Amino acid sequence: MRERLLAAERVKALEWREGVLRVLDQRQLPGREVWLALDSVAAVAEAIRNEAVRGATAIGIAAAYGLVLGLRARLASCGDWRAALEEDVHLLRQARPLAIQLGWALDCLCGRLRRLTPDEDPLRALEAEADALLASDREANLAIAQLGLELLHQHDEGARAVLTHGNAGALASGGFGGALGVIRAGWLGELVEQVYVTESRPGREGSRLTAWELQGDGVPTSVCVDAAAGHLMKSERIGWLIIGAERIAANGDVAAPIGTYPLTVLAMHHGLRVMVAAASTCIDAELEHGDDLPLETRAASEVLDLETGVGVLNPSWDVTPADLIDVIVTERGVIERPDAAKLAELLCRKRLH
Repeated sequence: MRERLLAAERVKALEWREGVLRVLDQRQLPGREVWLALDSVAAVAEAIRNEAVRGATAIGIAAAYGLVLGLRARLASCGDWRAALEEDVHLLRQARPLAIQLGWALDCLCGRLRRLTPDEDPLRALEAEADALLASDREANLAIAQLGLELLHQHDEGARAVLTHGNAGALASGGFGGALGVIRAGWLGELVEQVYVTESRPGREGSRLTAWELQGDGVPTSVCVDAAAGHLMKSERIGWLIIGAERIAANGDVAAPIGTYPLTVLAMHHGLRVMVAAASTCIDAELEHGDDLPLETRAASEVLDLETGVGVLNPSWDVTPADLIDVIVTERGVIERPDAAKLAELLCRKRLH
């Protein structure tokens, strides 16, 4: 399956080429494919802040290369580049302060700089570390896809349709994606015949991005308006709800795109199994419960066109309790019926690949 997935690779969220970070501007999709060439740490921070690049892992990788760009500029202009680089680290962290993988990626690069030996070139070392993060995420996606495919095999009861929400695909990662990596593997393995994609308000990542990715791969795809998801589960034979995660708490609660929580409640009622497919770097061992996570909110203008004085509730994500999740799939392994003890044990494992 690894070889088949690699052969089918089509979409990239970003690439590092000749000292410039190129990102596919996701604000323009699906209408236009526009690549932005980012050559400064400020430009990368702006692209993350404005969601030209989005998705938990993709913004972490983008931030890593942003710090490389910052270091290059500091080395050329500052005597004390280490102190000056702290400003760039802060700028990137503030672009999405609640994104765990952005902070994790920056911590990895800062740790690499602390381990520099006197004869090492700091810029080469930092660039190699960012390259390693990108390659590692790609390998993690492949491992998640294979493990997810095995679960689809184990629980194959002839329901070859799946439902997904938000965008946890190539556009949100350095590789094939978590949830969409599993779905792609299921399609190639003839265990998925139809994919239903919620529109995923308020940003419409499902109808804009996920449907675009799957359609380009030739996967039979239908978009379902968010309000019709319950009707869809009742009227169609769907085996799985497969989703990604922004963050996973230590007890197994999952923060994911807004609307995920009610979908999992509906899935339980209608007999769908719920799979969360995400890299282990999404797990926040310091976050005891998902409800302890402050949730990001989006602009009221996404909901109301005019200033009316009416209040707007427009959060970016919600939290699904662990007891509504059948399985969490990471590159380190699979957790059935997640809880705190199982998450802690998973984090002690080495990566399977």
